[in-house]
Amino acid sequence: MAGKIQKKREDLRRRLIDLAEKRVADGGIQQIRARELAKEAECAVGAIYNVFGDLNELVMAVNGRTFKRLGTYVLEAVNANPDTSPTAVLTTMAHAYLGFAQSNTPAWRTLFDLEMSTEQEVPEWYLFELQQLLALIAKPVAQNFPDLPPGDVELMTRGLFSSIHGIVVLGLEKRISAVPTDELERMISLIINSLSENS
Repeated sequence: MAGKIQKKREDLRRRLIDLAEKRVADGGIQQIRARELAKEAECAVGAIYNVFGDLNELVMAVNGRTFKRLGTYVLEAVNANPDTSPTAVLTTMAHAYLGFAQSNTPAWRTLFDLEMSTEQEVPEWYLFELQQLLALIAKPVAQNFPDLPPGDVELMTRGLFSSIHGIVVLGLEKRISAVPTDELERMISLIINSLSENS
């Protein structure tokens, strides 16, 4: 009996994540509303909270999938590029990040729209997915700066990610401080090449 109950919970959990993922892809985090999800999943609203502590936890599960898709997207771009120099790899990664953000804007934005801070207890699996993404960047950074100690490589990795992310955010939001969308790739290339030349 306990096995059947557990299976029903797991099925409902998976169904809710699938539905939430589609809603996020269509319109971002604002589309996650308990009553509408319950109606689509054909369950009571209370059943959602029997499976997830709150809607943030559900969005986090969707974000876990998005992180995986983003990592796969970036890796495929790197593997398709015959130039394996650290600068080329970093540039390819950054361009792929931009491409993913342009093609999956609501889901990509939801990665950062979810209210979370380092003071909250974040699930280990979520931190692992984020770390996997940063690890992709850390390798060519370490190759480009072989004399940097590991702690500085990590800081440089996070700094580079923050810089590229900022360019992408400003560019896609068409802020006045941003460059035109069709110039974003060139801007990213200039920054990474400049960084590499000074290494």
